[in-house]
Amino acid sequence: MAFKEYKVLQVAEGALGTLFLGASGMPIKKLEVTLNEEAADGWQLVFQVIESRRFWLFWTRESVLITLGRD
Repeated sequence: MAFKEYKVLQVAEGALGTLFLGASGMPIKKLEVTLNEEAADGWQLVFQVIESRRFWLFWTRESVLITLGRD
């Protein structure tokens, strides 16, 4: 299915948990709220991927990249 319009969002794990604990859980509630808000505006989830990036010097931080589409 082809969409006329696409949008990419990023939802990242918390920085404080990454700094103090070395890792942090993915913010599921924030992800859920974001997807529900976008769905109310007519966006549909097309694709998602988890990305791991270096955070400051020694840590890595994960985030979810969400691709949304609508007609």
